[in-house]
Amino acid sequence: MKKSFYLFFMACMVCTKISAQLDLKPDTKTIIGKLPNGITYYLRHNEEPKNRASFYIIRNAGALLEEDHQNGLAHFLEHMAFQGTKNFPGKGIISGLEKHGIAFGRNINAYTSQNETVYNISAVPTHSETLLDTCLLILHDWSYYLTLEDKEIDNERGVISEEWRTRRTPGFRIQAQTLPVLLKGSKYAERDVIGSLDVIKNFEYQTIRDFYHKWYRTDLEAVAIVGDFDVKVMEEKVKKLFSTIPQVKNPAIRPFFEIPDHEEMDYVLATDKEVSSVSISMTTRFRGHTAEQKNTVAYLKEALLTSFYNSMLSSRISELMQQENPPFMGASIGFGGLVRGYDAYSIRVSPKPNEEALGWEAILRENERIKRYGFTNSELERVKTNMLVSLESSYKEKDKVSNESYINEIKRHFLEQEIMLDFDWYYELMKQLIPSIKVEEVSAKAKEWNRTKNRTVMISGPAEGETYLTKEEVQAILDKVSSATDILPYEDKTGNASLITEEVKGGKIVATRRLAQFDAVEWTLDNGAKVVFRKADYEKDNVSLTSYSEGGTSLYDAEMLAAADNASGMVSSFGLGDYDPATLRKILTGKAASSSVSIGGLSESVNAAAIPQDIETMFQLVYLRFEKPRFDPVLFSSVMTRSRLTIPQMKGKPQQIMQDSVTMIMSDYHPRTQLFNEAYLDRITLEKVEAVYRDRIKDASDFVFFIVGNVEEEQVRPLVEKYIGSLKSEYRKETWRDNHVRRPKGKVEKKIALQLETPKSTVITTFSKEMKYSVYHSLCNRILEGIMDLRYTENIREKEGGTYGVSVSGGVSRIPYAAGTMTMQFDCDPEKAAYLKSLIYAETEKIMKEAPSQEELDKVVANMKKNHEQSKNHNAYWMSVISNYYITGIDQNDPKNFEAILDNLKPKDIKNYAKKLFKGADVVDIEFVSKQ
Repeated sequence: MKKSFYLFFMACMVCTKISAQLDLKPDTKTIIGKLPNGITYYLRHNEEPKNRASFYIIRNAGALLEEDHQNGLAHFLEHMAFQGTKNFPGKGIISGLEKHGIAFGRNINAYTSQNETVYNISAVPTHSETLLDTCLLILHDWSYYLTLEDKEIDNERGVISEEWRTRRTPGFRIQAQTLPVLLKGSKYAERDVIGSLDVIKNFEYQTIRDFYHKWYRTDLEAVAIVGDFDVKVMEEKVKKLFSTIPQVKNPAIRPFFEIPDHEEMDYVLATDKEVSSVSISMTTRFRGHTAEQKNTVAYLKEALLTSFYNSMLSSRISELMQQENPPFMGASIGFGGLVRGYDAYSIRVSPKPNEEALGWEAILRENERIKRYGFTNSELERVKTNMLVSLESSYKEKDKVSNESYINEIKRHFLEQEIMLDFDWYYELMKQLIPSIKVEEVSAKAKEWNRTKNRTVMISGPAEGETYLTKEEVQAILDKVSSATDILPYEDKTGNASLITEEVKGGKIVATRRLAQFDAVEWTLDNGAKVVFRKADYEKDNVSLTSYSEGGTSLYDAEMLAAADNASGMVSSFGLGDYDPATLRKILTGKAASSSVSIGGLSESVNAAAIPQDIETMFQLVYLRFEKPRFDPVLFSSVMTRSRLTIPQMKGKPQQIMQDSVTMIMSDYHPRTQLFNEAYLDRITLEKVEAVYRDRIKDASDFVFFIVGNVEEEQVRPLVEKYIGSLKSEYRKETWRDNHVRRPKGKVEKKIALQLETPKSTVITTFSKEMKYSVYHSLCNRILEGIMDLRYTENIREKEGGTYGVSVSGGVSRIPYAAGTMTMQFDCDPEKAAYLKSLIYAETEKIMKEAPSQEELDKVVANMKKNHEQSKNHNAYWMSVISNYYITGIDQNDPKNFEAILDNLKPKDIKNYAKKLFKGADVVDIEFVSKQ
């Protein structure tokens, strides 16, 4: 299970009669203190990852605290924290930390919401006390000592204006129409965080300073530091440094923001020209629990009942979607958080085009079924069993909870008064409590949550071509369903059969080879399959399997390509062996094991994972992927029907035009480049899908299997012989085929006009050059990418204020042909697009003529080394190293393929590589621009 599972359960604990008098035992490993000036601090020693720490400032102040003339300034102020502080003028914070491999964006960041603002410096190496002290000083300055210089404020106006532009997506515009109704009468309805463009561009300097001095204060602030350090030493440093920060005299009251109740159902219809599909939702709002209530056993029980309810309803809806003609495109029902202090019960449906009433009625009938009849004992027992398995896995992995996971727990404690519990105590309690929950308790929630008070119906969709349900029609369908006499109880068809019903004959290992460099072993089976195994216990409760065989979709002509591209996804969704997906899920109750198939462009693989105790189930699933895949005509028809319904919805939408245009241009309009449309779907049949799957996922002799995890060799060996040894072989000698799909030659410039609601240009510039593949080139490409990212951030984002950010992505391909690429993409004001694009080219020209500075090189290399070191302490690292070695012949763990190259690189080497990549490169230059 994922390491975050513990945190999930922290919100799902319960108490029953057997523990009614039990006092909650708080976590004592997180040190919590409060300084005389009101600052709260949280400190915790943690070694996931080792030799790293995360530093946070958590501030209980966000956009809701703004006055109208400050609309957007809470978020603006967050940006200003990186534009100069008392001890770090200008860009000193970012520039100083990047020298230690702590990257802006990835490791140095912040966010603002309606209620809070949070700053972070993550994955900080802890070997240097000076660096830790620097991070503490940055938090200290973020707390109270922002400089807020006029010039820096003006420079940031452009950046945030472009962020405003970038965030004006169709979904954002729909939300801007619905939230004022859903949260009517409250400050939540007035503040969207990004704020008013007029305010952003024109506010007086003193206005943001007023907000800063009023709300950035000690009583609303927490310092949180989690990582691999001495807590006692860190606590003394925090006390000494942060106690000097003065309290604000006569502080303004930080209010709780109420949402007024309403008895009648509210209704809102939100439309947008760029939205492609219809959504109908009904949200019923509830006041959340108080701080006192959250620290009681009753609250913990409530959370667990909610988790069970949501899980069982999700399973029912999944079964509905497996019908040949499901009543809607998708749906959900569940209870969860809305905004701080409020929860909501939500019923959502994405109806088929022009079938709003049918879709709405269908999901309401499922909701009514729960209200009338509740859940079955068998449904509840499955979720309880699975939860107990996950709990056990979490306990084994309790030392692998990440720094950021603990920080999230701390945030909830400080901002929302959620208790932090001792995990060992919690684990023992849960083993007793989960089995004691009764189905009647969970079923009763349906009647509690389905009420008419504070109910809001929201319908959204395209501005043209749809006829929407009116408020009266919505209510009429609600009334119809509530009085319907043909709604029957849910019938739970339980599954307790065996995964494999036939005899598995097995095979024998005929050759064994020790791989000392990987501390691994290679087995060759008598059916020709190769299996490589390495024990790795960085994650205590994890075993992973992957495999590799060359070929992929490259072996099929254009007529078969649509089926080939979709074969793995479709077949994986059809179930396995003798069982449809719903039955398979029930049979796997209590088993933490899964498998999947991937058929890519040049290769195919079968993948799986399990906890150690369920590795035999994992091998069974792998066996079935080869020998008993399932081809379900009903499910195939369901997938195809829904796919066809999406085509008219997507047609003509800007996002689809952009995607299709880039796809076609980048492949130089090659016949194998196929767009998603009716003709594409016409080329997919179940017979073709089955033919591709059976051709790709067969012949064990053509596969190499890789297994990495916390299990002993003597446990794995007999399972390999039994299940992988039973796979049929044809002893084919296959490889992929080069179909000569290439990017266009020379320079291709395209300017494509789109009908956009918010004026915007999207610029995409790609350089590509065929060159010999080498590890050296690959590393140079990564370094060049990092340096270009630094430069575009400095010049185009910060200096020019021209965009919220330039995305830079590079790569070096080995097959089907060797080439290097570099792509730069950004959004901006259409009036500035040509000029900003010229800066993209200017930097490529400059780096071909002048080597980057040693400082630039050092920053990027330091980050690469830090990330590489961090990755080694995970099972996934060894899976990547071993599989990559078999596929490419390159040992990524060998220092000569990483550290030795990086240590010897000079700035001139990057200049030379840049010249090799950019000089004479093929260039694709695309600009999508709003129609005037």
